[in-house]
Amino acid sequence: MSRLFGTDGVRGLANGLLTAELALQLAQAAAVVLGHDRNSNGSRPRAVLARDPRASGEFIAAAVEAGLSSSGIDVYDAGVLPTPAAAYLVADLDADFGVMISASHNPAPDNGIKFFARGGQKLPDDVEDAIEAQMTKEAVRPTGPDVGRIQRFSDAEDRYIVHLLRTLPHRLDGLTVVLDCANGAASGCSPQLFKDAGADVIVIGADPDGLNINDGVGSTHLGPLKEAVVKYGANLGIAHDGDADRCLAVDHEGNEVDGDQIMAILAIALKKSGKLKDDVLVATVMSNLGLKLALRDAGITILETAVGDRYVLEGMRDGGYNLGGEQSGHVIFSDHATTGDGLLTGLQLAAQVALTGKPLKELATVMTKLPQVLINVKGVDRSRVGSSDVLAQAVAAAEAALGDTGRVLLRPSGTEPVVRVMVEAADEETAQSIAEHLAQVVRTELALELASN
Repeated sequence: MSRLFGTDGVRGLANGLLTAELALQLAQAAAVVLGHDRNSNGSRPRAVLARDPRASGEFIAAAVEAGLSSSGIDVYDAGVLPTPAAAYLVADLDADFGVMISASHNPAPDNGIKFFARGGQKLPDDVEDAIEAQMTKEAVRPTGPDVGRIQRFSDAEDRYIVHLLRTLPHRLDGLTVVLDCANGAASGCSPQLFKDAGADVIVIGADPDGLNINDGVGSTHLGPLKEAVVKYGANLGIAHDGDADRCLAVDHEGNEVDGDQIMAILAIALKKSGKLKDDVLVATVMSNLGLKLALRDAGITILETAVGDRYVLEGMRDGGYNLGGEQSGHVIFSDHATTGDGLLTGLQLAAQVALTGKPLKELATVMTKLPQVLINVKGVDRSRVGSSDVLAQAVAAAEAALGDTGRVLLRPSGTEPVVRVMVEAADEETAQSIAEHLAQVVRTELALELASN
């Protein structure tokens, strides 16, 4: 039987994989593993629950709350809020754990359930495995006064916004900011946050109807934001995804500013203020080489991790570092958050525009993005990427040709017979040529019919 938990909780088609029955079982199992087994003060365990505005989130939340409360967990229902808000509120309330119901940037028919441990921390694999194992056992079913209670977490949004405002290095007075909330979880609190921070706010993608989340808007569809920023003459635009744990930006001319550029701006700003721990940024192997070159010139070291914000978090925790993230816009400020936070990231980025008096376009020039070509080679034996001498020689030759002006990365897919060939170079033509050559070597050397040879 395949593992139920994926890279970010349990996710799938609502009423397909993710049924009310499964949500109930997951909640009952989590009640034991994250609640009763870890609660040592004798009080009834407490959980914070939040969701994005997908229509299916309503019945899934009801099932989760039923599972938790029937297992003796008090539930604080925070309603529609971003994923990072749920994580923060678990810590702020000193709850035993939290539940976020969302499928992030996926389309509306999908949904997901993710758990946070005490302190708002993501779960390691072994704890997720323990929850899956508990699902095969008899549920805990207290009676009488020992059943859990469900109550509305009425000041959840206010607590989160106040927390974010306390992180501001500079108010946003005088800035005009366009916010694209992806018709998602940030639709209520992001506009309020930026207004409270002093910005003049123009909002798009903030009319969720349960079915339009991520539909042509948000961080995966930047077109409407680019048009709005230029139309209204705004200083910058901020795009969230459905659960608002990521942030991409647009400068005043409508140019995209991706996660690598955002991290470069913020890392350099933190270093100048003496607040970047050990002058280290944690980023994945997929970050553009231009980021590493720019930060090297600024006296900042990049610690590289595997792809995925959970690996970035692990790298940050292991070294005690306080800034990390991904090209996709997951940026983690561990001084203020336990997970990627699109509102916090957008706020800090806008504050740098206000503090320096420089347009975002100028700030983004701290790094030069090298042309990057990615080719997915399908139908190959991904397990042999590290053992093929011919492939190793081809990669070495490509790296020698590129020198310090480029980079080669071969990544086997974790789930499919696919090898991803990524090449960065000083110009697009060189990157394309080398990537195509390496892709052909992969096809020839790792063809599935050769796997047994």
